[in-house]
Amino acid sequence: MTDMAGRRAQLAENLARVEERISAACAAAGRAREGVTLIVVTKTYPASDVRLLHELGVRHVAENRDQDAAPKAAACADLDLTWHFVGQLQTNKVRSVASYAHVVHSVDRLKLVTALSDAAVRAGRELGCLIQVALDAESGERGRRGGVSPEGIEELADAVGAAPGLRLDGLMTVAPLTGSYAGRQRAAFDRLMEFSSRLRAAHPAANMVSAGMSADLEDAVAAGATHVRIGTAVLGVRPRLG
Repeated sequence: MTDMAGRRAQLAENLARVEERISAACAAAGRAREGVTLIVVTKTYPASDVRLLHELGVRHVAENRDQDAAPKAAACADLDLTWHFVGQLQTNKVRSVASYAHVVHSVDRLKLVTALSDAAVRAGRELGCLIQVALDAESGERGRRGGVSPEGIEELADAVGAAPGLRLDGLMTVAPLTGSYAGRQRAAFDRLMEFSSRLRAAHPAANMVSAGMSADLEDAVAAGATHVRIGTAVLGVRPRLG
């Protein structure tokens, strides 16, 4: 068990460091610390880490691949956790994802809205949905990492808002690696906030903004993100798969 104790100590130290960064960023932005929710991205890490994180007070965890997430969520079903699905989602995985996820951050096309709605209704669950915005998408195109181009937000939001079993929670983005926002995380997150205020005019409850990862959480908090998705800074550098 010493290994487990060592891992717990390591996670506790990393969490404390991330907590300091979030608190400092909130203070610098004049925001209340409780206005930012930490989501720990546990992809490639075992269910045992999820259990340790829960012991250390984490209540929001995220996964980006259903084949990893489904067994992990099942193994941790006894814990009061909110599971976030943050990866690009294929329609053939939707029924599985809808059985354990509470919030899907990567809604980026109408076909996915329909599939998620059908699955949520079938499972008798309500699924929170975030529209993933691709800030690098030129007019009408989808970004490399998924996401809808900005002009597609409204149509998707209305579709989610009208779909049975789904709840429109807000917007998500990944800082672009290409295009005019490459290397300009703060500008990218500010732009997302503009889209968010526009969205809230039509859908007042959709006030969640998921942005920022280990490298750029300060920029996201400064811009106004409500949720940051942190993997590496909490869990360490990911073990290589394969």
